[in-house]
Amino acid sequence: MGTPKAALEWHGSTLLHRTAAMLGRTVSGPVVVVRAPGQELPTLPAGVEVVEDPVEGLGPMQGIATGLAAVADRAPVAFVCSTDMPFLHPAFVRRVLGGLAGADVDVVLPVARGFPQPLAAGYRTALAELAAELVAHGQLRPAMLFAQCRVTRPDDAELLADDGLARLDPELDSVVNVNAPEDYDTARRRPAPEITVQCYGALAGGGHHGPRVVRAGTLGGAAAAAGLVLDRHVVAALNGDQISRDADLPLVAGDVVAFLSADAGG
Repeated sequence: MGTPKAALEWHGSTLLHRTAAMLGRTVSGPVVVVRAPGQELPTLPAGVEVVEDPVEGLGPMQGIATGLAAVADRAPVAFVCSTDMPFLHPAFVRRVLGGLAGADVDVVLPVARGFPQPLAAGYRTALAELAAELVAHGQLRPAMLFAQCRVTRPDDAELLADDGLARLDPELDSVVNVNAPEDYDTARRRPAPEITVQCYGALAGGGHHGPRVVRAGTLGGAAAAAGLVLDRHVVAALNGDQISRDADLPLVAGDVVAFLSADAGG
């Protein structure tokens, strides 16, 4: 790529920031970034943890083992993904993790858009020890892990049986990654997602009373589309619950952003 994927620009931020922030707004547990020894990372969202692979160059199995071990004492399951998935949607994450709820399986391995997706999959964190043992014995392919545990492999039809995912990510763009400069260029040319904005209280002047559909990749972009600036006078409510002033907070298709005055009496 010529530039580390994690640092590639995405709507004013970076791919890594976007991926970490997307997971942060989707899951209730910790968000962990696994980096190579000594790897420099771009700025991360507040609260995101960083752990380091003990050995460089051992591939995704080492990263999976390290990441699962980092959260095993705090979460029974984890969504594992690479940093270069710019269209990852919360609906996809929820569908994958939902496949582990109450099911007698260890891994939900989507076979999406024709390919197994080990880096867009759900894992029981108890697999950390097994994954580490396999790495120690030179078995570095995720398939080696899958051969020794219970795996379900939902295909496109099974994934899209989820109504929310079918409505919000019907093409399963969540698993699209950028492996080459042309992939990145193509991804950047896509229009920002359609989201709904509405202003309330003192911000509802200027004719902006009702909801409007705009295109915006971040909360800051949504504010700009509404003629606002996210500062101490303005606060945003995402999908009716998450309150934020983080201009870099990523948005996805279907999001609803309400802007309110943060001033007393607004």
